[in-house]
Amino acid sequence: MCKECCIVAAGPSPAVIRPGAFLIAADGGLEKLQTDHILPDLVIGDFDSIESTPSGDNVLSFPREKDDTDTMLAIKEALRRGYDRIYISGGFGGRLDHTVANLQSLIFAVKLGAEAFLCGEGETVTILSGGSAEFSERCRGKISLFCFGDSASGVTIEGLKYTAAGASLSNMFPIGVSNEFIGEKAVISAASGILCVMWDGVPEDITILKRKN
Repeated sequence: MCKECCIVAAGPSPAVIRPGAFLIAADGGLEKLQTDHILPDLVIGDFDSIESTPSGDNVLSFPREKDDTDTMLAIKEALRRGYDRIYISGGFGGRLDHTVANLQSLIFAVKLGAEAFLCGEGETVTILSGGSAEFSERCRGKISLFCFGDSASGVTIEGLKYTAAGASLSNMFPIGVSNEFIGEKAVISAASGILCVMWDGVPEDITILKRKN
């Protein structure tokens, strides 16, 4: 059974908090939780985006001049504590550079064996690295696949409006954009490479069937 962690960042999307999950506030995500009167299990960051630096036994403070983003610090801490299913809210929809950084951070988490998700309002992003994923037949709306590497080979898409068998995707042509759910169970797999999967829905829609890092 997966150990779940929810990371709340400072972006505009609502906080995602799952029952029983370890809750981390990444920098400005603390103010979002405080607004909702929610106490996180851990607060981490350089605290350059909030009015005052928090203190306490559950606070990990870092210098502002550092290599890791606040979200990456939170991901690394979650992995260090053994959490292998990570939900990140407030990770996109604000600054574009932070969104790209968080997408790269997803790859970091997945390559180290976790399932990781960026959660927005009605949409979710995850990374599939050389494995398979199954989507529920209840899914509706759009789903897009992007190659996050030089190439992804052996890409198979079943149960969506546009299907593929053993296809190759590259990072130079967005052929995987704007596919659609059709009310069937959908399966996406890749023999190799890194796929970024974005869909209209929630993390509960997807089951990672296998992973090969």
